[in-house]
This record gives sequence, C-alpha cells and structure tokens, in this order.
Amino acid sequence: MARDYYEVLGVGRDASADEIQQAFRQSARRHHPDVNRDPAAEERFKEINEAYQVLSDPETRRRYDRFGPDFRKIPEDYDERVGAGSGAGGSRGGPFRRGGVRVEDVSGGFGADGGINIDDLFGGMFGGRYGAAMPGADQEAELTLSVEEAYRGGRRGISLGGGSVSRDYTVDIPAGVTDGQRIRLAGQGGRGRDGAAAGDLYLVVRVKPDRRYRLSGRDITVDLPVTPWEAALGASVPVPAPGGTVKVTVPPGSSSGRRLRLRGRGMPNPKGTPGDLYAEVRIMVPRSPSDKERELFEQLAAASSFDPRRRT
Repeated sequence: MARDYYEVLGVGRDASADEIQQAFRQSARRHHPDVNRDPAAEERFKEINEAYQVLSDPETRRRYDRFGPDFRKIPEDYDERVGAGSGAGGSRGGPFRRGGVRVEDVSGGFGADGGINIDDLFGGMFGGRYGAAMPGADQEAELTLSVEEAYRGGRRGISLGGGSVSRDYTVDIPAGVTDGQRIRLAGQGGRGRDGAAAGDLYLVVRVKPDRRYRLSGRDITVDLPVTPWEAALGASVPVPAPGGTVKVTVPPGSSSGRRLRLRGRGMPNPKGTPGDLYAEVRIMVPRSPSDKERELFEQLAAASSFDPRRRT
C-alpha cells in the first residue's frame, strides 16, 4: 500500500501550506541524490517530491483527503456521475457509500490492490440497477522526462501497455512542466458503458533526477565551479542551464556557497512567472598544481593575512 503523503513529509493532516512547504524543503535537501549517497535516497527523494506535489495543491489535496491514495483513479466529475447531493449514492461531505459502508474502508481502497473494481461497482449500480449509461473511468500513467525535455516541452510520441494491447499517443508537453503535473488526454481513458463517453487519460509527469540541476518547483540550482582568482577578483563565467549556456557575473570576494540569482531563467511557466536559475559558487583548486602555480600560491600565502577560520 502507498505510504501516506502526510507521513512522508512528517506533518499532520491539519498542516498549513507553509508547514508543508517547509517540511518538503528540509526533507528534499536531506535526501537529494547529490547530497545523500545512500542508494535508497533517490527513491526517497521521488516519494517526497510526489507527496509535496499532491499536498501543495489545494484541490489535489482535497481529493487526496477525501479518497485516499487512489484518488487519481476517481473521475474528476465523480460527484456528478454518482448524483452527489441527490440521494443517488454519493455525498460531497465524504467518501462514496453503498449500503452504509465506506468504499475506502473495504480491503483498503479501490482497484485491484484494494479488492474493489470501480468499473464493476459503478456498472452494477447504474448499468444494472438503474439501467443508465455510465461514462468511462479516468485512467492514469506516468510520463518520464529529463530536465531538458521538461524545460523545452514540445510534441512527443509515447506508447503505453505492451504486446497486442499497446496504444500509441502523440502528446503536447507544455514547456516548463513540473514533476507531478498531470497532462490530460481527453477521451483516452476507460471505455464508457452503453454508449456513454470514454474517460480521460492523465499522464503524470516524472522528471528524472539530474546531477547537474536541482529543482525546487520552477527554480533551478546549478553548481558554478570557479578558480580562486575568479572568486577573489570577480569574473564573467558561463553557467550550464537546461535552455542553453548563460553568463553570470561572479562578484569579487565570492566564497563557496554564495548563490547568484538569474531572474526568470528557471523553468518556464505558461500561466505565470517563470522560475529563477541559481548558480551556487564552488571554488576549485588545481588537483596537481604546476611548479609555477605552487610558487605563486606560496607567495600569496606569505603575503596574505587573511584567515577564513578567524571569527570577525
């Protein structure tokens, strides 16, 4: 059974949006594959990111609170389909009931893992008992993208299933799509009963971890290796980014860990403000300095009174 998203982030079910965001940032930093070398860290990081994507969106969180881990299998127009509020078997106040039993209480949930087939349940109620057509259920599949693919977007062909039941689709991926975002393919879900419309297919985006880029929402952080003299004197340095290399000005006196912000150069946002690109300074020294380099470093050591360990 899928872990509870609140448990994954270590927050209570009444947690505020700010508390959820803070818990996500702390957990993501601790389990990011670039920071945590534990082989299980990458999967843990994906789990944390998925939990945040669900709980940070008010509407998605409401559906998760109502239907539990299988909320994506429930059609988004569920209340209309079951006649919510009209006494036809549903209520906006809580999970769907039949015969006084909450569906989510039976065998742990919906679908094959939970022991209840939602199509059979709906079909038995409406197709058999009431003789009404039943729209098809919404379905879900994962769409894995690299950071560059998510950044650029564009049209892409995908194949779902396998063998004789494989189905091919052409998907328009929005530029700047984020991990956990869903792309809707109207009418490509489960077949309807008695001539009713098919459900929709939702592709859940999964952005693959990348050692070059660290994503936080639409913001991107990259490491910026610089020489000691570039850090001390300042320099204009190229920075790798998903959209192509950009230049950043390193101010004089920059130490490792300093974050340089390039506004609007993060992930695009078709509906609003794009994210930012952060270049994090990393001072690098020659692994095997030449005789001349060693001589110059020794001269600098003799001439400089700078002590980074001395508290000021």
